[in-house]
Amino acid sequence: MPAEDSAGRRRRGPSMADVARLAGVSGQTVSRVANDRNNVDAVTRDRVQAAMRQLGYRPNSAARALRNGEYRSIGVIVFELHSFGTTRTLDAIATAATISGYAINLVPVLDVTQSAVTNAFSRLGEQAVDGVIILIEAHTLDEAGVRLPHGLPVVVVDSSAHYDYPIVDTDQRQGARLATEHLLGLGHATVWHLGGPPTSFAADRRRRSWEATLLDHGREVPPVFDGDWTAGSGYEAGRQLAANAEVTAVFVANDQMALGLLRALHEHGRDVPGDVSVVGFDDMEESAHFWPPLTTIRQNFVDVGRLSVDALIREIHAGEHHHEPVAVAAKLVHRSSTAPPPTAAPAG
Repeated sequence: MPAEDSAGRRRRGPSMADVARLAGVSGQTVSRVANDRNNVDAVTRDRVQAAMRQLGYRPNSAARALRNGEYRSIGVIVFELHSFGTTRTLDAIATAATISGYAINLVPVLDVTQSAVTNAFSRLGEQAVDGVIILIEAHTLDEAGVRLPHGLPVVVVDSSAHYDYPIVDTDQRQGARLATEHLLGLGHATVWHLGGPPTSFAADRRRRSWEATLLDHGREVPPVFDGDWTAGSGYEAGRQLAANAEVTAVFVANDQMALGLLRALHEHGRDVPGDVSVVGFDDMEESAHFWPPLTTIRQNFVDVGRLSVDALIREIHAGEHHHEPVAVAAKLVHRSSTAPPPTAAPAG
């Protein structure tokens, strides 16, 4: 709370004039230091900053924004905060923004509709942000009824929507192809797929790439089992996969569902990887400690966050605008959950 004087009145905080008097410089010099101008010599800048610290002076960010035309703040509109990929991407965005000197204003949306997206933009407009990153990983964002308001620089993360904005994402197709070809390369006749929800862009891209890879190699495409990204849904689908003796290899659309699948396989007496090989997607920290440790596809969330923030800052500063999606490479992490298929027992 603000300090009070002996009469119980609030004392004002230290002013720019107070800093100028203590540092022995003009108010204009203090203003230059407060606004990070480069026309102040290093010795004077250090003296002014020392006076600011001694007095507890903090520059008025709102006033500075009016002078400089920049708030040093980025808005992030996000849906499904609970998912692993979203939380890791948010963490990467926040880290990259902080390194670049920007604060983050987070606005969750509960439903991906035109009104929800418009309201989120309105809220961010009231909070005075320089640009917006949209992290809404759902097909509904690409529907004709959902329009992104104009007036702010925008970057879209983890989406295949055809917007006139920069798009940054992991190369989902490459990751799914790596997983499928790894299993085929071990000698499995085909690869089954436990996919994410049909509403998901990432799940759709992984599913399509898995299917295309099988067809490219002349292999049969088995039916898809859909989950909802949770270990519980992986377990339920896994019970059906485990009961099918033809299943020797499964590519799972994320590590959490792979955890549920592993439990189902163990309960049905299917050894991993002796009977069934399993590959996940994400490389969450816990996947190295599953039993067995999970072979998976690593997403580089740090690069996705950094590149999305970099793209937005370019739009904010220079008006640089590009339309080509930025695809961050995925990587296969080979652990103990994959092996060649079991050999057939000799006849007779």
